[in-house]
Amino acid sequence: MTLAMQLITASILLMVCSGIHLGLLVVAAGVLRWAGSYFPIPHRGNHWGMLTAIAFTTVIFAHTIQVWLWAVSFMVLGALTQFTDALYFALVTYTTLGYGDVTVSEGFRLFAAMAAVTGLLNFGLSTAFLVGLMTKILPTDIKGR
Repeated sequence: MTLAMQLITASILLMVCSGIHLGLLVVAAGVLRWAGSYFPIPHRGNHWGMLTAIAFTTVIFAHTIQVWLWAVSFMVLGALTQFTDALYFALVTYTTLGYGDVTVSEGFRLFAAMAAVTGLLNFGLSTAFLVGLMTKILPTDIKGR
């Protein structure tokens, strides 16, 4: 795969993954808004736990979808031949661990590096989302409404 094709294909996949991530966070924000008003004041412990569980589940689900998309991409493009290797490689690359025990050929290195960029950007979004949530629910639950 040429350098230009690697960059174009990986950029498209990065945009798709980020769109999925943002879309799921927007949906989660709506669910959190609804769920936040569901529990009355005497049940604040349940309130905090439920909102946190919804947020974490959404974030984990969003990242899992993206890792699977990258793994499928590595398989479809011929960068890796075994799906278990592709899934493992996608996960360690997306999380920027990069163990190096499974690698792609030179013709896919830039493409694979963009998986790390995708993970880095979307982990940043997840962190901002969770911090924003915590700054909203913790003061309310500690002080009461």
